[in-house]
Amino acid sequence: MFHKRLMKEFKENQKYVAGMVAAQWGSLLCNVALMYAIGVFLEKLLLGNKNVGEGDIAKLFIVFAAVYIGRAVFTGIGSRLSFAASTQVKRKLRELVYEKLMKLGSSYHAHFATSEIVQISTEGVEQLEIYFGKYVPQFFYSLLAPLTLFCIVGSMSLKTAVVLLLCVPLIPVSIVAVQKFAKKLLAKYWGSYTELGDSFLENLQGLTTLKIYQADERYAKKMDEEAEQFRRVTMRVLIMQLNSISIMDLVAYGGAGIGIVFSVLELRALHITLAQCIFIILISAEFFLPLRLLGSFFHIAMNGNAAADKIFKLLDEPLPQCGTNTKMEGDDIVFSDVSFAYEPEKPVLKGISFTAKEGEFTALVGVSGCGKSTAASLMMGEGDGADIFSGTVTVGGVNIREIAPDALYQKITGVRHDSYLFAGTVRENLSMGCADATEDEMQTALKAVDLYDTIFEKGGLSMEITEKASNLSGGQKQRLALARALLHDSDIYIFDEATSNVDVESENKIMEVIRELAHKKTVILISHRLANVVDADQILVMKDGVIEEAGTHDELMERKGYYCSLYETQQELERYAKEAV
Repeated sequence: MFHKRLMKEFKENQKYVAGMVAAQWGSLLCNVALMYAIGVFLEKLLLGNKNVGEGDIAKLFIVFAAVYIGRAVFTGIGSRLSFAASTQVKRKLRELVYEKLMKLGSSYHAHFATSEIVQISTEGVEQLEIYFGKYVPQFFYSLLAPLTLFCIVGSMSLKTAVVLLLCVPLIPVSIVAVQKFAKKLLAKYWGSYTELGDSFLENLQGLTTLKIYQADERYAKKMDEEAEQFRRVTMRVLIMQLNSISIMDLVAYGGAGIGIVFSVLELRALHITLAQCIFIILISAEFFLPLRLLGSFFHIAMNGNAAADKIFKLLDEPLPQCGTNTKMEGDDIVFSDVSFAYEPEKPVLKGISFTAKEGEFTALVGVSGCGKSTAASLMMGEGDGADIFSGTVTVGGVNIREIAPDALYQKITGVRHDSYLFAGTVRENLSMGCADATEDEMQTALKAVDLYDTIFEKGGLSMEITEKASNLSGGQKQRLALARALLHDSDIYIFDEATSNVDVESENKIMEVIRELAHKKTVILISHRLANVVDADQILVMKDGVIEEAGTHDELMERKGYYCSLYETQQELERYAKEAV
């Protein structure tokens, strides 16, 4: 019933659990006092005691008031402790998940979908909040309450107390009976829930593409089918819960009925007084209600265990092998017989070798899918399994597997076509490039990418950027990302399709900055548009995962080979586009 590792990880919650159990036990004692007071009062009333008067009624109301106040105090204490326990659990779990993701870096998506991470960080953690705030304290209280009542009722009628106590275990027996089935069902529930989340997130992100290709209706139907599957699994879970609750109700109230019958028999045999009989009748259900409530929390426990398994699966994911070397001599990047495949039967890179020399402008070109971006990911130590490629990649003469990640990221700055801009101010986004950058340095960077006037017309460095910079155009987003990269001031810059999907003006400005940067830094440009690489010191032409040709633009054009064919085709298409306009 308990997730052992979960309990071990949150030992500090034991004091809160103990406090919640004590508060519930205090409420139980208040109930006991009230029931006994009612029993004594009714005994006097039913036996025709002439001494019953306003004083007895007043005493009963005083007991009512005292019990009401006592229970309110204990309930308040229990609620505050439950809030403290659940808050601590949520904070610690989310901190652990966040720290793990930071350590995994971009390689996390090789094993976990982003939607799954979102789900276990939200819904999964919320399940564990209820698990610790309700289920765990209820479990221990369910053991304490029957034993407490056994001692109290046993002092009146041992036979009745024994009968009631013996009926109590029937509730956990019924819970255990459905546990094995429920565990499998809840695992299926979480699997279906995760799949539905994956589809929803993917379809939402690709909604524009689906509309363009008129595939939205087809994918909507597919998602409807997955939603229907999730609904069926959810209904099966609810049916299981309702059936288990019905069984527990039958056991609980049946056991209470048996206790009542025995108390009446004991009264008839004159073994107990009428007040004691009334008390047992009123309190007998309390033997079973704590365990019955625990049974209703059973699905919380199972959901909590399933959520914990998913969270610990993430937390136990082996970290990528990281080097410790922080010293690199020079800025050369050397690929030696490097091969890589996302799937064994579909290699992306096939034994490529090249050198991007320090202080030179190197370009990687080729059609989509030829392996350009994969090569860039390996240079940055990123990607789905950047540490499992064959061959050798060195940066500054050091094997990339041996370089500490922080040192590598200090050495190399990557600018992609989809570089992320965060919700916040322009200043906050630029400070990610250099935390110590002054306002003058930030303004200089904005001027370098021709974005200064635009930004300062809208509030300057304090201008608010919405999520994913949706309040900027595509070209403005990319130029702001470029300004942030300039502030990072690393030795090597890798531009992966940095001019993709931007307007002509922004493309020209970005290329102007890249060419200027190439005079001072080692620059590697990955581009499908060959007009942008004619000034490169070295052009590496990739085709089907291999380097088909290498040389300067003039050298490659003279060969009349693959590069020449691509370049002339692109030029012809661009001339046609201009004439059409």
